[in-house]
Amino acid sequence: MAQGEHCSVSSNRDQEHQRQDAEIRETLSHIKNKILVMSGKGGVGKSSVAAYLAILLARKGLKVGLMDIDLHGPSIPRLLGLKEDIRAVSEKGKAEPIHFLPNLQVISIESLMGENKDMATIWRGPLKIGVIRQFISDIDWPDLDFLIIDSPPGTGDEPLTVAQTIPDAKAVIVTTPQEISLADVRKSINFCRHVNMSILGIVENMSGLVCPHCGKSIDLFSARGGQLTAKKENIPLLASLPIEPEFVRKGDSGRLADFTDENLAFVQEFNKMVEKITQASKTKAKEVSTAMEKQEDKSVQPKDRILFAVPVAGGKLSAHFGHCEQFALVETEGGKIKGKTMHTPPAHEPGVLPKWLHEKGAHIIIAGGMGTRAQQIFNENGIRVITGAPAGSPEELVSQYLSETLETGDNLCDH
Repeated sequence: MAQGEHCSVSSNRDQEHQRQDAEIRETLSHIKNKILVMSGKGGVGKSSVAAYLAILLARKGLKVGLMDIDLHGPSIPRLLGLKEDIRAVSEKGKAEPIHFLPNLQVISIESLMGENKDMATIWRGPLKIGVIRQFISDIDWPDLDFLIIDSPPGTGDEPLTVAQTIPDAKAVIVTTPQEISLADVRKSINFCRHVNMSILGIVENMSGLVCPHCGKSIDLFSARGGQLTAKKENIPLLASLPIEPEFVRKGDSGRLADFTDENLAFVQEFNKMVEKITQASKTKAKEVSTAMEKQEDKSVQPKDRILFAVPVAGGKLSAHFGHCEQFALVETEGGKIKGKTMHTPPAHEPGVLPKWLHEKGAHIIIAGGMGTRAQQIFNENGIRVITGAPAGSPEELVSQYLSETLETGDNLCDH
């Protein structure tokens, strides 16, 4: 291919990517809360938890969407007994989710697999990424309170694509009590922290079996593993769900929505989890509302003011934020740079720089490399982290960010 032809193809690809990004932003703007249900390994009941979570949220009167993006093992249609394929919305030409319950709409990537649903999906990473992005951009969701996303197990291309495509999604991590599952859950936790995805909490599934004869709990897969992991990682434990044979039977027969026995310990514990999630979303909404009210106060800077922090060495981005000579604080307003000030940071100790930059009023830090623990501390201080940025002056990097042309690579810090 000639150089000119290559540039033309690359330009067309970039334009298509930008168009798709705009469609995704428009689609997701109608959704208040996005929850990615994930697990470190398969076989822990992740899809069942995702499906029943969506069902119970809908029964509370909330408007809910359930999206299955498991390319290799989509389970949602089978759990719910769905046999319909994707339909096109005539006026927009986009996919219309299936109305499953009065407040619940469902869509699965299985609809793209063709007529033979049992055929193995053998796709490489780049193709999977493109399919998921296309799938998300081509769905016409209405206004929703919650979108529940069932992701395949592990920390591969699919959950990474969701994290990058839906940056405000929050994770619910499903595990079982035994160590072999918990080891993979710790990887999922580190994955979320690495990509700056907030974690709503851990769900310990298959947490004992209640004997139908004596009523005692039998620990089939060890005990309290999820609870101990949650405590060690400082993450909420959303629920410890006991094994419930009737729940399994309903799912296998495609009638999970018919599982309604409020007397069962499983349902009672699941309802507690739903309450925790809805309360967490209300708290977040209240925080956003309070922030907007403060922004309306004339004594506070306008809401489109953003203060960027850029670690600098030799006038350009420092490879690692903790070893920089100075921090450039670049003030922007209305998408334009208004000014820059240089500041000498305090000694680099754990937690010091995030707190210092928070006190300076920084909203976003653009860095070359940063460890996962440091990223978490920045997030806890209300500062968004951009890693893998190229070498450049602070003004260049901020301008690229504002114009959505900042190209980030690998995080240069591996600890």
